[in-house]
Amino acid sequence: MSTAELSGAGYRGIPVLPWFRLLGSELRLTFGRRRNQVVLAVLVAIPVLIGVALRLQGHHGGDGEGPAFLEQITGNGVFLALTALTLLLILALPLNIAVVSGDSIAGEAGLGTLRYLLTVPAGRTRLLAVKYTALIIFSLAACLLVTVAALIIGAILFPVGPVTLLSGTTISLGAGLVRVLLVTVYVAAAMSALAAIGLAISTLTEHAIAAMAAILVLVVGSEVADSVSQFAVIHPFLPTHFWLAFDGLLRSPVDLGGVGHGLASFGAYAVIFWCVAWAQFSTADVTS
Repeated sequence: MSTAELSGAGYRGIPVLPWFRLLGSELRLTFGRRRNQVVLAVLVAIPVLIGVALRLQGHHGGDGEGPAFLEQITGNGVFLALTALTLLLILALPLNIAVVSGDSIAGEAGLGTLRYLLTVPAGRTRLLAVKYTALIIFSLAACLLVTVAALIIGAILFPVGPVTLLSGTTISLGAGLVRVLLVTVYVAAAMSALAAIGLAISTLTEHAIAAMAAILVLVVGSEVADSVSQFAVIHPFLPTHFWLAFDGLLRSPVDLGGVGHGLASFGAYAVIFWCVAWAQFSTADVTS
C-alpha cells in the first residue's frame, strides 16, 4: 500500500494507530529505494576497505596524522569503528543523509504524488512528523551499520580486547563497546540534525537533486568556515562544528562538556529547521 493510500485509510484488520501505519509505509519506502540501499552498501564497504588497507599496510601509526585513535587499530580492532565514523563524517555520512532528506518532500513533489498526500490540510503536520521520524531512524540505522561493519571486520583482521581510552585508562571490552555505541548515537544525532535541515530545504523545491546539492554545499561551506580561524566567533553556531566533539565519551571519567554542547546544538538545529519545514509545508500549494 502506498503512502498516499495509507494517509486516507481507516482502520482495517488489526487496530493500529494511523500514525504508525503511515510511519511503517514511509520506512518501507525509504529503506526499499534502490538508491538508498546503494548508499548504505557504500557506507558498509568503506570501513571494510579501511580495515583491509591497514591490515595489508601493517600500519602502526605514530605519524600524528588522522584521528587520535587511528594508530591503535592494529592493536585493537574496536578502534576501527571509531576511525570509520570519524572519517565518514567528512563526506560519506552527510552525503547519505543529503540524498535521503533532500528527496523526502521534493521527490514526492517532483513525481506529483505530494498533492494526493496533502489533500487534507490537517494531515500535513502528521505527514511531516512521520517523514522526519523516518529520517531519524534512517540516520541511526546508517551509523549503526558503519559501526557494526567496522567492529566485525576489526575483529576479523586485528586483535580485540580491553580498550585504552584517550585519557590512558584501560577498560574492559564490554565497557569499550558501550562507549563505541554512545559515540554512534552521538553521530546519529548529528546526522538527524542535518536531516532536519535537509527536510526544510526539500520543502522549498520540487527538484530533489537541487535539494541534495544545496545540503552538501551547506555542509562543505560550514566545514570550510569552521577551519578558518578568522571566523572563530561563529564556529559554535555552525551545524558541523560539534560533529567530532564525541572525544569526551572516550575519556575516563567521561567529559560531557563538548558532548553536551554538541547535543544542544543538534537539538536546536533540529527544532528550528523542522519548524521552518512545517511553516513552508503547511502553506504549500500542492494543487498545481
